[in-house]
Amino acid sequence: MDPAASMSSADRIAQFDKYVIPNYTRYPISLVRGEGSHCWDAEGKRYLDLFPGWGCNIIGHCPPKVVQAIKDQAEKLIHMPNTWYMEPQGDFAEMLCTRSFGKAFFCNSGAEANEAAIKLARLHGMKEGRYRIITFEKGFHGRTLATTAATAQPKFHEGIGPLVAGFKYSPYGDLDAVAELVDHETAAIMIEPIQGEGGVRIPPDGYLAGLRRIADENGCLLIFDEVQTGMGRTGTWFGYQQWDVKPDILSLAKGIAAGVACGAMICRTELAPDLRPGMHASTFGGNPLATAAGIATMQTIEEDNLLENATAMSARYRSHFEQLQQELPVISQIRNRGMMVGVELTIPSTPAVGKCMERGVLINATQGTTIRLLPALNITAEEVDEGFAVIADVIREMAAEAE
Repeated sequence: MDPAASMSSADRIAQFDKYVIPNYTRYPISLVRGEGSHCWDAEGKRYLDLFPGWGCNIIGHCPPKVVQAIKDQAEKLIHMPNTWYMEPQGDFAEMLCTRSFGKAFFCNSGAEANEAAIKLARLHGMKEGRYRIITFEKGFHGRTLATTAATAQPKFHEGIGPLVAGFKYSPYGDLDAVAELVDHETAAIMIEPIQGEGGVRIPPDGYLAGLRRIADENGCLLIFDEVQTGMGRTGTWFGYQQWDVKPDILSLAKGIAAGVACGAMICRTELAPDLRPGMHASTFGGNPLATAAGIATMQTIEEDNLLENATAMSARYRSHFEQLQQELPVISQIRNRGMMVGVELTIPSTPAVGKCMERGVLINATQGTTIRLLPALNITAEEVDEGFAVIADVIREMAAEAE
């Protein structure tokens, strides 16, 4: 056995301290194995993972059909340039687009998918001198320079200026504010159907339809960043289908290949020619391994009825947290749609992460006061109940400490 494979968590941390740039705040455990909604650290402790892969492991850790698809594909082709046609890329594109619309461009991440969406919007809009894009406060679109500029959160802008020009920021939920920002230079309006990093913020009734109307009335495009809401996360294949509001451009990543690096931008067929040869590319985008994993992911979701399971487990989470809210006034709001769960507290949420981890449950905290869960679509009722019981005890403990 490779000696490195048997390192303790402490030894692994020391290795990272010596060789890895510390641009992440990491938790003090080394995870070595995962299966379904569970993972294990180097010491053998089991964790229930309610935030698997930051939302990427949408059908849990190491799903069997995906693992087998990767093994099979690795024996045929691992990588080929996009100057050739590839069987799994074509099949995956067809599966995505027949469940949504238009044509697909493949890349490797959500930031890249959003970069492609921004570039396409500008290529299309510059025919009429349009290049500006309206985005929304507390939104998040990626870490590249352009997608960081598109992210209307000042904390992400510190120290990297000057920002890429051309973005205007609107308050979330205010249609009048958007209408005031639109002008003859506006190429697109770009929004997450549900803000993820922003705290699982669900749009007010009629809001997305209102954005569609404003875009149509002003001759600009509507872009939905579905990096987090896509691939069944909300209980439908894509978040826009929850509100029956169809965008012109759709960006995807995170869960679309069940944890394998993959991103995609989908656009209306009429827009596709604007992304002409030589204007945009991605060396590894749409590679055979990633797209084979994507196909197996979609097959698993359909064959195992995971859209229905996500909806049912979402209702189970809401019922649990609503009952807890009656007991604990520190819970101010519950926001959930499918396997996106946000629990808003009146006290800081960050301590909940460490307290739950100590008890063997992995969660996330965002925006200072929100506990965020992105469970796998195939989580079971028993796992929902197990994780909730731990989270409930932790919130009780935090509420008592805050008194």
